[in-house]
Amino acid sequence: MRAKELFAPTLREAPSEAEVVSHKLMLRAGYIRRLASGLYTLMPLAIRVLKKIERIIREEMDGQGGQELLMPIMQPAELWQESGRWDVYGPELFRLKDRHNRDFALGPTHEEIITVLVRGEVSSYKQLPLLLYQIQNKYRDERRPRFGLMRGREFIMKDMYSFDRDEEGLNKSYTQMHKAYTSIFQRCGLNFRVVEADSGAIGGSDTHEFMVLAESGEGTVLFCSRDECGYASNVEKAATVFKADKAAEDLRDLVMLETPGKRTITDVSQYLDVPPQNIIKTLLFETEKEIVAALVRGDREVNETKLLNVLGCLRLELAENETVRTVTGVSAGFAGPVGLKNTRIVADPEAAAIVNGVCGSNREQYHFININPGRDFTMDIIRDIRMVKSGEPCPRCGAELREAKGIEVGQIFKLGDKYSKVLGATYLDESGQSRHMIMGCYGIGVTRTMAASIEQNHDQDGIIWPAAIAPYQTVVIPVSSKDEVQVELAREVYNRLAAAGIEAVLDDRPERAGVKFKDADLIGYPLRITIGAKAVAEHKPEVRVRSTGEVKMVPMENMENQILGILQDL
Repeated sequence: MRAKELFAPTLREAPSEAEVVSHKLMLRAGYIRRLASGLYTLMPLAIRVLKKIERIIREEMDGQGGQELLMPIMQPAELWQESGRWDVYGPELFRLKDRHNRDFALGPTHEEIITVLVRGEVSSYKQLPLLLYQIQNKYRDERRPRFGLMRGREFIMKDMYSFDRDEEGLNKSYTQMHKAYTSIFQRCGLNFRVVEADSGAIGGSDTHEFMVLAESGEGTVLFCSRDECGYASNVEKAATVFKADKAAEDLRDLVMLETPGKRTITDVSQYLDVPPQNIIKTLLFETEKEIVAALVRGDREVNETKLLNVLGCLRLELAENETVRTVTGVSAGFAGPVGLKNTRIVADPEAAAIVNGVCGSNREQYHFININPGRDFTMDIIRDIRMVKSGEPCPRCGAELREAKGIEVGQIFKLGDKYSKVLGATYLDESGQSRHMIMGCYGIGVTRTMAASIEQNHDQDGIIWPAAIAPYQTVVIPVSSKDEVQVELAREVYNRLAAAGIEAVLDDRPERAGVKFKDADLIGYPLRITIGAKAVAEHKPEVRVRSTGEVKMVPMENMENQILGILQDL
């Protein structure tokens, strides 16, 4: 490809709406252009990167016995209603009507569609197991699209679905995909961790996320400081380690004290001279069915994902102050669990074990001291509902947990019979008995993987692509476009690289060398081959490695082999 013909308009400055590094650099380097909020045109450079990621994915999926198909993006509402998910996705589901007033959705995922397809085509155990996948655009009406391709309303995803006879078969398929995903992200040159996760609206039992480690990541990963332990989880799923204090303490009489203007845990702790660990924090949440009170220790935060799972609800939101006042009679800072009516109380084990503690009194400007759960109020549910922090013990081995930021690029799920049961996907076993197929699903965000790679691989000058997914492997730059000898040698190098199967761009633009160098670093070519006066005199092009800055002079005699060797080491 000649740079004069390459449609890659670069920018010196990133547009003001760009927030994270990948968003800024993809705009500046000519990979994407914004159409509307959360909607982007993928430019030729981006398409080349995506095609390479997709090729790696296809090779690994096919290598595990996967078969590619392509399902409709528009999905009939009846299938989502039949599975019970029409309301679970809520406003994130793009909904539309056809001219006959029938309801459809733009697919954010395809569990219903694939299950119905297999239901109609598979009837015998002899046709199982089955691994079917597609690479396709998906749609989610994000409340706040942001970060470019990291959280858009339209994106490209690979989704695979496994159909097995039983749990043993599912475990095998799940292990296959775990192995394949590990290989995919390794081949893409990414530094990642596999972590335990929550299944969310997809449902099912076991699930793991593949998180690319990057400071800009929206997700938090907690992992054991002992490498041999191997425990890792996202913060929504991370389990707590709780051991009740066995030290005996006499229960004191409940007393109400005036605490004027003391609404926060810090204010109450300082005013009453009690540690936050001995304060019960009461937060009210609204679900689609009820209002519940969640209790955690004063120095802890409620994990809304855990609480949602404990309650088994579809929607969970922190109650507005107006609702808090209606339920408790006071504003949020003075709400407590004592005397609550028609409100279920869910307590974290740490909060439930507090002795002679402090909590809101449901009277404005007052708090209780010497509160004792079980004696002074009843708890309906005692379960782990709090966030875990770095420094806490590992739930597997007890060593200290550490924390890192991550970007989710893939997730694998054990669905079991969640969809096959409700949608009637069955097969006949060896004895002729009808059984539900056991399913798994496995997704990779293709466009998100591209963005995550940039978040992990960049410097102040631009993108540093891993060689395996770079749009082009090399760029050839004659220092002076007016020097015919340099231009001719650059053409020879370019032609020889192309003949050897090395993807190259010849920067033949009539620009200053500095401009070309800046664009090369911005776009992120793994190798820059410079043809200047020294290269002409010695007949040795200068090769610079983008990721390390290493420079070497390569003789023309065996140039192609040396370039291939350098690329293989990247």
